[in-house]
Amino acid sequence: MNQLDLALQSRTSQALGGQYQGPVVPFSLWIANALWGQEGLAIESPFLDALAVNYGAGLNLVDFVRQTEQARLTINGWVASRTADKLPELLAKGSLSSDTRLVLTNAVSFKVNWAKEFDAKRTADADFSLADGKKVTAAFMHQTDRFEHAAGDGWSAVRLPYAGNQVSMTVILPDAVRFAEVQSGLSDEFLGKLFANLSHQRVALSLPKWSFEASYELKDALTSLGMPTAFSGEADFSGMTTEAKLMIDKVIHKTFGAVDERGTEAAAATAVVMRELSMLPPEPISFVANRPFLFVIRDEPTGALLFMGRVESPKQ
Repeated sequence: MNQLDLALQSRTSQALGGQYQGPVVPFSLWIANALWGQEGLAIESPFLDALAVNYGAGLNLVDFVRQTEQARLTINGWVASRTADKLPELLAKGSLSSDTRLVLTNAVSFKVNWAKEFDAKRTADADFSLADGKKVTAAFMHQTDRFEHAAGDGWSAVRLPYAGNQVSMTVILPDAVRFAEVQSGLSDEFLGKLFANLSHQRVALSLPKWSFEASYELKDALTSLGMPTAFSGEADFSGMTTEAKLMIDKVIHKTFGAVDERGTEAAAATAVVMRELSMLPPEPISFVANRPFLFVIRDEPTGALLFMGRVESPKQ
């Protein structure tokens, strides 16, 4: 994890070092982790060492017991400052209590221009078909150029590189009425084959501008994935502290994303709240993303997936 973090951080360092010239904004990515603990609670040294060595996270002391609201504001301020103020309130009122003992936060902020920007003069309104058959009007960006393209059973995909060609967005467009099927089959194996089959083609691309904000409580999802004990009285976090018996109370994840003619801006933050137990064709390939689609933002040198999402509607 530390090796991956250092590799990703080097992308930003290279960009800030002036590797790219001209008006294009280079790839910038900030990843930050922090632990927020109750004042006076003894945290085990090996755990703190693991955070520092492998995750670049430090321990910050707050008073959940007597100054719960101030602790919430402090943590939210930290997240906001590391996501360019795109996520100003990760923790909503009431998400912490006097029983809270530890909060582990992770923040990711990402901003970059396309390697080939869209001409804003060509952006025009058109229909976007929702899953239920209804239509909404969206602003579609248009560009015909050589892109990496792939197609399979029930889907097609196009890869859009960002400035510097270190990171890319791959848009996966399921055939009509096959969105759920393609989404359910989205796996490492599926993506591996997709990326391996990408080839340069002349593509007439139409992509809607979109932006979104979403918030998720991940307890049920993580429980179903196989970690129910961590949310129960049977949890054993003695590797963190032996002074109090802890369990995970909630896991909150919040995201922001925006795509326009110039590029992409995205942010995500997660909080784990713990409480004490209590080939060239004759014509361009047409790729019109006018129905629900999936997208993957990928770091090319490492293959790490930075963001994944679905656009069910460009309108929020």
